[in-house]
Amino acid sequence: MRHTASRRLGRVLVGAAALAASALVLTGCGSGASANGKTEITLSMQNPDVKTADPATWAIVQAFEKENPNIRVTVSGEAVAEHLQKLSVAAQSDTLPDIFWVYKSTAEEMQKAGKLLDLAPLLKDQKLTDKFPASTVKNFSAGDVIYGVPYQGLLTGLWINKKILDDNGLTAPKTFDDLVATAKALNAKGITTISDGANQSAFSVWSFLTMLDRFGYEEKVKGLLDGSTKYTNGDFLKLYEHIDELRKAGAFPSNVSTQTYQQAVDQFTSGKAAMLDAGVWASSAIQSSALAGNVDFWKGPEFSDGVGKQNIIMNVASAPFAVSHKVGDDKAKLAAVTKFLSFYYSDEAQQILVDNGQPPVTTYEAKLDATKQSALKAALDATKADGVTSPQSQPDLLVPTPVANAMYDSIYGVIQGQLAPQAALELVQKALDANTK
Repeated sequence: MRHTASRRLGRVLVGAAALAASALVLTGCGSGASANGKTEITLSMQNPDVKTADPATWAIVQAFEKENPNIRVTVSGEAVAEHLQKLSVAAQSDTLPDIFWVYKSTAEEMQKAGKLLDLAPLLKDQKLTDKFPASTVKNFSAGDVIYGVPYQGLLTGLWINKKILDDNGLTAPKTFDDLVATAKALNAKGITTISDGANQSAFSVWSFLTMLDRFGYEEKVKGLLDGSTKYTNGDFLKLYEHIDELRKAGAFPSNVSTQTYQQAVDQFTSGKAAMLDAGVWASSAIQSSALAGNVDFWKGPEFSDGVGKQNIIMNVASAPFAVSHKVGDDKAKLAAVTKFLSFYYSDEAQQILVDNGQPPVTTYEAKLDATKQSALKAALDATKADGVTSPQSQPDLLVPTPVANAMYDSIYGVIQGQLAPQAALELVQKALDANTK
């Protein structure tokens, strides 16, 4: 039997006492009025340096403040793991930031514990609900309550350097068998097929998370969470054996254990890898490299022994923004937060996302320069291919943080040859067992 939301939140607090003091910087409590007469709202993100690491969000904040000079948005952030831990501490003390990025599963727990503002009335009043795809609204809803809104789009896959394939007499793969054959051919010539980096970025296994959905993850996830389905099932074992097959084919960098995600991007953009495991957010770096105009975006391989839909691409809302319930008790803050969200989902702000290499999260039609934004266009075009559909959410966003971390470690464990497929599955199952106790 699963514990109540409040007790589950408490269980996430690894080293909570040590984090309590630092969590105070997340607080959004108190009056919205600041010393200079402006209304201040806090925005807490999953990047230590939002200006550099998330230029799209930073640009939206700057544009919002310019249009609303009486409102100040104080932006802060930490790396994902630290950020989520601090949020959990803040939820326990009821000092959450006004607006914050959070995993869907954590937001669900906070909503059950009464820590979040129901955004349904706000979105309806501002005529924003119909701006989102119906699947997005459903994904961040619990009954009639809407507890989150989309931060950015999560469009992931494998970027392909077409020149490397052409120079080696290869065509773009379509199936997993094609991918293995490509890896073997490139490895024989000392060329990395898929650039990945496990160091300080264990979450960067996006294309492999999509592969989980090609082995029935979306249909299994409810059972995984209530204990009626085991992660150590035969379908997932086949996938992990395929990942091991790629490792044996020499698909990954020899330094994948020590390479970071950013170094993996650099490896690809410098022409030293045929593919990059990433998402649409990498389009700007690719566009500014020598590869621009010679890159394609692939949804990833289909499997002859897969389960369920194979012609899928991960094109979903990323982890959401949530709003502290205490914002509803402060008229000035509520008005400011309402204005910020209304601006964030305006056509103007959605085009800012596009200008910074991100797809819109509303139904807004992006205005693209086919030459200057050819990489982004390639990714968006992949979502419109014949018959392609998308899961409702990325697999790791549907489970508690410790389980998501175990999923990352299990996949990278096989990629690095540190875990056999069965042992990798058992690692995740242990995390799930701890979650259901």
